[in-house]
Amino acid sequence: MVTPEWRVTVDPRRCIGSGICAGAAPDHFVLVDAVSIPLDELIPPEESVLDAAESCPMEAIAVRDAVDGRLIAPEA
Repeated sequence: MVTPEWRVTVDPRRCIGSGICAGAAPDHFVLVDAVSIPLDELIPPEESVLDAAESCPMEAIAVRDAVDGRLIAPEA
């Protein structure tokens, strides 16, 4: 089953502002004061956002199913 929307969050306490997420998914993340911020909390499924979450060195990005809250990325 394809999830209609994902919820994207960044934990500002974990984010070190590496910018990997903004490089991997520039349409979805921006750095503000050295902390990543998702441009939209709810998004349609997008492979680049999974890449950003999996690439984050601090695992500060969480991608969840917007309906049931199931963690999609990063993989445990």
